[in-house]
Amino acid sequence: MTGIVVPFRGYGGKQRLTGLGPDVHGAVVLAMLSDVLAATVDLGHTVVVTSDADGRRIAAEAGAEVVDDPGGGQGAAVAAALRGFPSERVLVVNADLPCVRPEDLRTLLAVEPLDGVALVASADGRTNVLRLPGPHLFEPLYGPRSAARFVRAARARGMAVTIAAIPNLADDVDTPADLELVHHRAGTHTRAVLDGVRLAS
Repeated sequence: MTGIVVPFRGYGGKQRLTGLGPDVHGAVVLAMLSDVLAATVDLGHTVVVTSDADGRRIAAEAGAEVVDDPGGGQGAAVAAALRGFPSERVLVVNADLPCVRPEDLRTLLAVEPLDGVALVASADGRTNVLRLPGPHLFEPLYGPRSAARFVRAARARGMAVTIAAIPNLADDVDTPADLELVHHRAGTHTRAVLDGVRLAS
């Protein structure tokens, strides 16, 4: 079985997503979380780490478990969720991937070798999705150019590591330009919000 962690900071986690107005901004952030969870809960036991009330509500509605965010950044949030995981494969999936589908995650899970580390990086070298053979292998290495750090850490352990090219997992959303790029491929929740904005404008 695969355990899946989705860290979610809420509204404050998308400070570069500007120019939308607070209501639309919040709706987009929550819609992206909904689209991510629509993919992950279909695949395995999903834990959302958040201190955001709306994020907790959406996670519960999607059938995901909720763990309180301890603060201290994404690495600390993921570590808090992994403490309760059995020694099985783990996916850490960012909450700003509105194009993700279950088959994208299955593709990453199937990357050989199965006992190695696999990840999908964003265009700026951050880590959008991380696959580990077990939760004990997690290291809190997130931040700018984190993909390279995860690669080095895996190799230092003598493990094989693969950077997979999966477009729906590579296309994260940090800016309004990113939203334009993914609009027509986004999941139903994100697309509904964006379509509503266009109709109202």
